[in-house]
Amino acid sequence: MRPASLVARLWTQGPPLATLLALMTDRHKHSLAAPCLSLLAACGAATGRFPGTLPPGPSLQEVLAARPPADDADPRPEDVSYRVERTALIDELRARCRDVKPPVEPPRLKTQNLVEPVRLDPSLRLDVRYATNENFLGAKVYDEARVFLQAEAAVALVAVQQSLAEHGLGLLLHDGYRPWRVTKLFWEATPAAQRDFVADPANGSRHNRGCAIDLSLCDLATGAPLAMPSDFDAFTAAAHPNYQGGTRLQRWRRDLLRAAMEQQGFHVYDGEWWHFDFETWQDYPLLDVPFADLNSSK
Repeated sequence: MRPASLVARLWTQGPPLATLLALMTDRHKHSLAAPCLSLLAACGAATGRFPGTLPPGPSLQEVLAARPPADDADPRPEDVSYRVERTALIDELRARCRDVKPPVEPPRLKTQNLVEPVRLDPSLRLDVRYATNENFLGAKVYDEARVFLQAEAAVALVAVQQSLAEHGLGLLLHDGYRPWRVTKLFWEATPAAQRDFVADPANGSRHNRGCAIDLSLCDLATGAPLAMPSDFDAFTAAAHPNYQGGTRLQRWRRDLLRAAMEQQGFHVYDGEWWHFDFETWQDYPLLDVPFADLNSSK
């Protein structure tokens, strides 16, 4: 079987194997790394699936039809305010990351056009925990509570908001574009045993490209967060998009969020129900631009 056919077969029949191939070729700098990763990206573009994402779930209409009773139990998840034990003091970590540079990549098809989705639709709500101490590091890493996305992803996100608004629900945005230096800080701060939950700065993150969004559901009228099977940024099994714990209502909300996002071109990350990548993420470069340097008029 030709290598191209083999990788395509791995991709369609076993996404985890394709993901493993991508990781192995990249991390070990094998001579086949570049062609293999390019081939995986091509397969992803053809199928709508990329390394680290899951195949589409039930449609929005199917999930809406399966809504559990309104009186179903709805406790808050047990992993709220999840923390890792940082490898160093936050100021030391910031100093360590101050002068580092993102990895050099080949030119990308598109240039950055980052906008704030909340400026396109003020009904979107923000809960930017990285601008507070209420996050997995227990330390503030953003100077401003703002969420940016590439413009085409932001427009798609507004369409998701509109589809949910018909049902009295809205989106609660936790994080979007993330400067590469922050990804580096997350990596340096996280103990090695827990680094599966953070992006390797050697490869960059889709957040660094402005095409990943972390979000949840809220009550449209009040902005009150709605309970899911886990909290945002929980490094636990409950974070998986197919986790069967929690309550029926929590799982239904999680599945509803996924269905609404997939309908507009987003793909859920296979380890985090709250993390979605926009379908054209591979067209954008890694960015390390601070929020303060982005155009706030958009």
